[in-house]
Amino acid sequence: MTDTKAGALLRHSLPRFEEAEGLGPQDAEFVKDLVAVLAKHGNLNRFGLCLLHDHFPLAADEVLVETNDPEARTLHAHVEKADRTRHAKASQWRFVPHAEREPGGAREAGPCQEIMLCTTLDLCPGREGEEG
Repeated sequence: MTDTKAGALLRHSLPRFEEAEGLGPQDAEFVKDLVAVLAKHGNLNRFGLCLLHDHFPLAADEVLVETNDPEARTLHAHVEKADRTRHAKASQWRFVPHAEREPGGAREAGPCQEIMLCTTLDLCPGREGEEG
């Protein structure tokens, strides 16, 4: 592993967006099985799929944070330290086998690693003081 900052370990790398392979016909059986599991647990309208990829490296103690501006109909993502973010609700997870967990991540528990956080409050720049 290489460092983005002195002493900060990188998360296990994902392919860059340009290199990540999307769903295709070869994934039909996988998707069918996944839909069946989601349906069995009543989660078809709660969870879906996203293409895991990196645009830039994150340290183990960092998390990608999503904010939104409903009026402008935009989403924004930026990096924050996991132990200092005001965003408390995870919106994307990565399945990580126990053996692949990296030390130092503040939000590591169970079989998933939180990779994107957001909040029920709109914390877009200039709106921090408004009630949400």
